[in-house]
Amino acid sequence: MENMISQPHVPGDEVVIRKSGSYHPTVWGDYFILQAQSSTSTQECDARMQERAAELMEQVRSMFKDYRHLANYGLGRFNPASRIELSLRERNNLYNAAYLGTHGEIILDEAISFTKNNLVSALAGLKQPLTKQVSLDLETPLCRRTRRLLAREYISIFQEDATRDDAILELAKLDFNLLQSLHREELKNITKWWNDLAPSKNFSFARDRSVECYFWILGVYFEPYYSRARVITTKVIALTSILDDIYDVYSTLEESQRLTEAIQRWDAKVVHQLPEYMKDYYLKLMHTFEEFEDLLASSEKYRITYLKEAMKDLSEAYFEESKWRDQHYVPTLEEHLHVSLISLGYPMLECASFVGMGEIATKEAFEWITSFPKIVQASAKIGRIMNDISSHELEQTREHVASTVQCYMKEYGTDVHVACKKLQGLVDDAWKEINEECLNPTAFSIALLERIINYSRVAENIYKYIDGYTNSSTRTKEYISWLLVHPIPL
Repeated sequence: MENMISQPHVPGDEVVIRKSGSYHPTVWGDYFILQAQSSTSTQECDARMQERAAELMEQVRSMFKDYRHLANYGLGRFNPASRIELSLRERNNLYNAAYLGTHGEIILDEAISFTKNNLVSALAGLKQPLTKQVSLDLETPLCRRTRRLLAREYISIFQEDATRDDAILELAKLDFNLLQSLHREELKNITKWWNDLAPSKNFSFARDRSVECYFWILGVYFEPYYSRARVITTKVIALTSILDDIYDVYSTLEESQRLTEAIQRWDAKVVHQLPEYMKDYYLKLMHTFEEFEDLLASSEKYRITYLKEAMKDLSEAYFEESKWRDQHYVPTLEEHLHVSLISLGYPMLECASFVGMGEIATKEAFEWITSFPKIVQASAKIGRIMNDISSHELEQTREHVASTVQCYMKEYGTDVHVACKKLQGLVDDAWKEINEECLNPTAFSIALLERIINYSRVAENIYKYIDGYTNSSTRTKEYISWLLVHPIPL
């Protein structure tokens, strides 16, 4: 249950009783700062890994020029006596491919059902590493999994495969570890920036989740050449997390209205109209956006204008939900999604993810991404519904806006189990919409579309069973350890 916080009484002022989400404290604290300080040999280790990786790269490049080697490394290297294993792999492949279907492809829908039942039945009789691979794909099909976690999992699977090539395996491990070193350096700097915000002092009511924010954006892009974009977007999602908790947990409706109006104006001169705790947030929000602008080339600075407008839309959606909450209003599902697809934050964050990218993020791309195109709607729908399914019970233990689950139950007169099943069907439909949008010709690079798809994949990862962002001491902690704490043993 939530805690109630009484603000200090000022003579003549009314005492304000505030809510608190009772969120658990940060799992990580200053871990990534302290780790960097204690790892004096990191640069030397990285240099050795880079040297070895260069050697292996030449070896693997030669290998891929030799088609005879590839033939031996392909299906022919599986045990020729094991037709069952080969057949099973063909059924894994069909199962995963079927999830790339679009609306109306009934045969692929049937293929999912058939192959899923078939693979579940076969699972008990499999040996490693097939058991692990099939189990992972049954949990979440290949096309819906985050790329970086997928790499970590598949390296461990490949290591157990008797047909593996050790040069490829070692190169994959070195590549993973070298990239992990870059990510840890970025996260060290993000943690320092977050500490400067003094969240435990200024925003003690909010979730302290800077590391989880970085993990989220690592799912959007992990590549080294997206370092600038990754840092910018992590800061945006971290600031958005505080903003969400201001509206959702801490502020009064009148204070929320003041903050919304101030964000619409985006002017430091209006800060006097805000309560003290909001003043600090508001000024830091604007200052951070100014820092973003300094990171951009002169030809890129226009991008911040689009991001500001997306943030304004987000604050308006937050305020609308605050009114629903205080009025105890349960909208229709359609009315709810009209607001909550924006309040989820994905439309704004997907715009933010373009800001630090290269020249492929054109002005036309920003016009498109901020027009709320179909693929962005589908991505937001996946995140919104999966978030609500995983967190609605906990959220309803305190005063909270109705979720899509409550809206569906009221509108259609169903119980919670039916509502969740029907809403999960909308998630599957949204994935088909994403598939359709990716198949249609577009004026924009797949590198841009991939960001939107990756946000959808992260939602599958974070909200699959619980709200793994709010309750980040569970599987999310384990995932972060895999990607950012423990290198793969060589």
